[in-house]
Amino acid sequence: MNIGFDAKRAYHNQTGLGHYSRTLILSLAENFTEHSYYLFNPKPSTTHKFTQKNIIEVLPQKLLHKKISAAWRSNFITKEIEQLQLDVFHGLSHELPLGLQKLSVKKIVTIHDLIFEKYPQQFPFIDRIIYRKKFKYACQVADTVIAISKQTKQDLIELYNVPEKKIEICYQSCNPAFSIKSTPQELATVKEKYNLPNAYLLYVGSIIERKNLLLICKALKKLNSDMPLVVVGDGKEYKKNIQRYLHQNNLTDKVIFLNDKPIIQKHDISIDLPAIYQLADVFIYPSIYEGFGIPILEALQSCTPVITTNVSCMPETGGNAAYYIDTDDDEALAHAITTITTTASIKNKMIQNGYLHAANFTNKKCAEKVMQVYTK
Repeated sequence: MNIGFDAKRAYHNQTGLGHYSRTLILSLAENFTEHSYYLFNPKPSTTHKFTQKNIIEVLPQKLLHKKISAAWRSNFITKEIEQLQLDVFHGLSHELPLGLQKLSVKKIVTIHDLIFEKYPQQFPFIDRIIYRKKFKYACQVADTVIAISKQTKQDLIELYNVPEKKIEICYQSCNPAFSIKSTPQELATVKEKYNLPNAYLLYVGSIIERKNLLLICKALKKLNSDMPLVVVGDGKEYKKNIQRYLHQNNLTDKVIFLNDKPIIQKHDISIDLPAIYQLADVFIYPSIYEGFGIPILEALQSCTPVITTNVSCMPETGGNAAYYIDTDDDEALAHAITTITTTASIKNKMIQNGYLHAANFTNKKCAEKVMQVYTK
C-alpha cells in the first residue's frame, strides 16, 4: 500500500501530538516494510528527520505553496495525494484536508480527545470554533475514525453523533525509552543534575486545572511524611493558585517545580524523564479528564507505582496496576501514598502488575492495530 500522512506535527511538534505521530510512523515503517509511507510536511524541519527507505517526505514545490504552506496543507495537497495514487490518507491529529472527500483514497483520522468541548473555559472562543469545524469535518469525511481510548469513542458518539461502527479504538504507545532500565550510574547522574531528593513523589504534566495538581498539594498537608513532590511541567494562572496554596499552608519546601530551575532546559528534562520516573517512589496523576493519559503508561513502563483517578480513560490506561481514587478525595490520596510508600509487598505487586499491563501498549502492538484499520 501507499499510505499518506498529514505529518506537520511529526516534523514540528514537541508535545503529545508530535510524539504520537512520530512513534506511529516509525513503528509502521519498521514493522511493515512492504508498504510506502508518504509524509506531507508543509515546511522543512531542522528538528526531526526520518531516514527509513520506505518513508518519503512530500514538501510543497510551487513557490506560492511554499509561501502559504498552511493553505497547502489544508487545501492543496489533494492534488499530490491524487498524483501519488495513495491507497490511504491518515490525518494523525484531528484534521483532514479540504476536498479530500472528492478523491477515491481511503480516509482515516485520529481523534485524540474532545477536551475543548468538555472543558470549553480552558480554550479561547475563536479556537473552539475552529477546532469544532475541523473536527466535525474530519469525522464526517473519514471512512474510519480512530479513537485513542474508549473515552474518546464515547465522546465522539455523544457529542458529534459519529456512528459507532465508524470508530476504531487504537491505543497509543509511549517512547520505548521508558521501558529501558537506567544504570545505577545514569540514575546517580540524573539525581545529581537536578538535585533530586533521595525519595520523592512525582507528577508529570501541564499545570492546569483539569490536571488537578492541587489535590496532591492538599494530600501533602495531611501526610506525616517529609517526602517531597517533584513536579515536571509548567503552567500559568493555575500554577500561581498552586503556589499561593503552598505558601498559605507552609508547604513551599515540599514541592519542587523542576521546570523553574534556571539551569534546566526543557530538552534536558525530556531526555532525562525516564530516569526521573525510575527514581520516584510513586507517580501521581489526579487528572479529571484525559484522552489517554500517556504519563500513566510512561510510569508503568518505568516500573514506578501509579496513583490516578477512577474517571475518564484513566482506568483504561492504568488497568489492574494503578491505585484509583476519586478526583476530589485528598484523604484517599494521602492514604494511598502512605500505603504504597510504607508497605513493600503492595508496592512490589503494583510494580509487577504495571510492567505486565504496559506490555499491552508496545509500539509494535499499537502499529499492528492501526495497520489492521488500513487493511480493512
